[in-house]
Amino acid sequence: MTTAVHQLDDGAWVSVNDSREVNVSDLWRLARHDFCPCRLADFLAEGFVEVGADGAAVEARVAGQCIQCGSSGVTDWLTLGHVDAETAEFRPVVPASVHVPGRRRRLATPP
Repeated sequence: MTTAVHQLDDGAWVSVNDSREVNVSDLWRLARHDFCPCRLADFLAEGFVEVGADGAAVEARVAGQCIQCGSSGVTDWLTLGHVDAETAEFRPVVPASVHVPGRRRRLATPP
């Protein structure tokens, strides 16, 4: 199953399979990150910089700032949610939960 993922409105929204699903302005809790010096960052999302799908996971690099220390920049890849393989329904994660940004997982490309 192919998942179509796009940025809309200058990075304010992420569209999954032609439906607006995730918008900016959420506060994300980030742990084990390189974004700022805070052990647990309260990251205010201000814009989606890069989006993609890797299997069922919908991921993005997000611009914003830590509201604790004021650092601003772009995160590593965050999982925004997953697409159900049978129904194609998008199931978002809860931004207020603790998330660990990381490098984007890449699917193997056939030779």
